[in-house]
Amino acid sequence: MPSRSHSRPFAGHQGLSRRSVLLAGLAAVSWAASRGALADDVAPDIEVVDFDWTDAARSRPVPARLYWPGSAGGLRRVPLIVFSHGLGGSRFGYSHLGRHWAAQGFASLHVQHQGSDRAVWTRGWLDLWTNLNAAASDANAIARAEDVSFAISTVLADPLASPRIDASRIAVAGHSYGANTAMLVAGATVAREVDGHWRDLSYRDPRVRAAVLLSAPPFYGEGDMRAILAPVSIPTLHVTGTDDVIRIPGYRSDPQDRIAVFDAMPKGPGAAPKWLAVFTGGTHSIFTDRTDRAGWELNQTVKSATRELTTEFFRSALLGAPTDRVTQWLEARRDVLAVQAAWPPRR
Repeated sequence: MPSRSHSRPFAGHQGLSRRSVLLAGLAAVSWAASRGALADDVAPDIEVVDFDWTDAARSRPVPARLYWPGSAGGLRRVPLIVFSHGLGGSRFGYSHLGRHWAAQGFASLHVQHQGSDRAVWTRGWLDLWTNLNAAASDANAIARAEDVSFAISTVLADPLASPRIDASRIAVAGHSYGANTAMLVAGATVAREVDGHWRDLSYRDPRVRAAVLLSAPPFYGEGDMRAILAPVSIPTLHVTGTDDVIRIPGYRSDPQDRIAVFDAMPKGPGAAPKWLAVFTGGTHSIFTDRTDRAGWELNQTVKSATRELTTEFFRSALLGAPTDRVTQWLEARRDVLAVQAAWPPRR
């Protein structure tokens, strides 16, 4: 676990006791779903469903958008991917990923996290620094992980969605802050002082079988990252770029931090496979729906390649396709990759 000299006093530990209530108290959940016309940029074969859920146990809104495979999934049960947005995002973002995954036969559920969503940017520039620090607090980090577990439980309880989702094939994915959320759900554990005693806090959801980490920041100030990530026992895919820099004051992070997260993931006998892809010229925002400063052509290239790579990973981790297919994709796309790595290495 992280060195205590690097750990901050735990904020919001009163939320810990709610986890069991969260998973057991579905009868207390209130939710509403709206099924409207498809947006113009969504393939007609894909259904988009917006949910305005509330977790009654936490008195917390948890909006979500579900990209449904339509006839691509046929009548069979489909795997579920739960996506966590970055700081200042929303359920409407990363639609290029949701649409693509749905077109490939995966249900893609994009969760919005109150307290670290787009309201961070809309509450006024004078309060921006305060908003950013609050968004990155322990309490919000924990709430985000609980949002993901709540969303999984709730969509699996939906009488329309549940019969068509394979509950044994669930993955989590996230970008930036969302990648931190995905790591917590995958099993990353941090140490905090609670009621005068140091405890290892875990928000692992055992229903999650794989994780995609786009632009994963380090666990700031937490010390030994190998100890934090040691409990992660599911396959992981790490994606970044050579210009993937977080420039938020106090939370600056560069591509080497993403590679360090990959390196810190367990390896050795019995450890789950892991892969790393570093796109040449890839920026921090290039994985979003926006066309950022990297330019239109590189944005299109990296976005398209990311969609292909993540799909190969999900096919391997959730559908039983050979893991070599992910490694083969990495080796075949050296034209767009500055660094690629796999563990265990290909024989």
